[in-house]
Amino acid sequence: MMRDLHSTKAMWLKAWLFLLIGILSAAILLVENWSWRTALLLVLCVWGFCRAYFFAFYVIERWVDPKFKFSGLGHFIAWCWRSRK
Repeated sequence: MMRDLHSTKAMWLKAWLFLLIGILSAAILLVENWSWRTALLLVLCVWGFCRAYFFAFYVIERWVDPKFKFSGLGHFIAWCWRSRK
């Protein structure tokens, strides 16, 4: 089991690294295959995954099952699988 991250500096570092990964990945995709269609699809892809992330960690935790606290997407998938049975 992994411990919770408590260091504020480490959290900020992770946030900046995630942002850097996203910006560099999008830039490389657009440089290699520039078109307005590609740019729009990339924006919609990022937006869609952000909304899914919000749903998994906020909506479910707050309204569907307030007792369950997710620590990652793996736990969310396991919760979905168990709730089907």
